[in-house]
Amino acid sequence: MIDTAWLAGHLDAILFRTVQHLYLTAITVAVGFAISFGLAVWAVRRRNAYGPIVAVTGLLYTIPSLALFPLFIPVTGLTDLTAVIPLVLYSLLIFVRNIVAGLDAVPRDVLEAADGTGYSPGTRFWRVEVPLALPLIVAGIRLAAVSTIGLVTITGILGDRFGGLGFFIFEGRRHDFFTTEILVGGLASILLAVVVDLVLVRLQRRLTPWATARSVASPTSATA
Repeated sequence: MIDTAWLAGHLDAILFRTVQHLYLTAITVAVGFAISFGLAVWAVRRRNAYGPIVAVTGLLYTIPSLALFPLFIPVTGLTDLTAVIPLVLYSLLIFVRNIVAGLDAVPRDVLEAADGTGYSPGTRFWRVEVPLALPLIVAGIRLAAVSTIGLVTITGILGDRFGGLGFFIFEGRRHDFFTTEILVGGLASILLAVVVDLVLVRLQRRLTPWATARSVASPTSATA
């Protein structure tokens, strides 16, 4: 089923496509998070904005990827933007919901205590609200990253210069369904998603040691 000779002869190509996959994922997650963070803070401060923001980002999320990616070709040409813009649009709903949920989960008594100690609104936000919201925020980053890794494979419909590891899936289909190429593209993408998620889990535990300690100390939460 696996052509080892083809595999040995394409290690450089696999490495290149893996780096490309990670590059598109990293750019998407960084830009998507930055945009979503601003939208989420706005939604928390202006509650009437939350509904429209979720509605618009939810609508964008439902657009089929096979239709959305080619839509940008007349505007941006065959550049990285043609792939990154749709990927960012797909990430917004995930980020906004998790960031808002994280900020909303900060206990009211903690906010009142911060106000009582003389924190300004800005200081309270960055030193109290954001740190306590980190577990859900990082959970959103994990979900968006894994989702983006899957979507990057679809960018292969834009041509040979895109697709990351998904390039091999499209190439395998063009080469009379060459199984080795298809399996390499699919399995490598899955493995990449698992590795990235594990790295982010480790990062989440480092950033929120109090949350990890609390979950270990509470047997009910572990069995729920």
